[in-house]
Amino acid sequence: MKVLLDGCVWGGALAELAALGHDVDWSGQWPRDPGDVEILAKAHQEDRILVTLDKDFGELAIAQGLPHSGIVRLVGFSATRQSTACAAVLDRYGDELARGAIVTAEPGRIRIRSAG
Repeated sequence: MKVLLDGCVWGGALAELAALGHDVDWSGQWPRDPGDVEILAKAHQEDRILVTLDKDFGELAIAQGLPHSGIVRLVGFSATRQSTACAAVLDRYGDELARGAIVTAEPGRIRIRSAG
């Protein structure tokens, strides 16, 4: 899957997800932080699922109606467990995410807001 990791996501997740076959970009490598609106827009333009720790992206998508190509929000995972949690969500909910779902993953709990 095509994935854009927000800068707040552990940088080591880039290599770990890429090793699993995902096409991964990480905004933490960009020359500057363009802000949430631009990050969400870039993910959508490139048809990438956005992975973040930040609830603001869901608010941009839901309250403001900004377009997106699926969002995964990781809550409560240590940095080194973020890639494992993300990979599990992508594997299990990839189809829903591709249709624009927003998935919030916490240890032992998944919430899905379907597109539409």
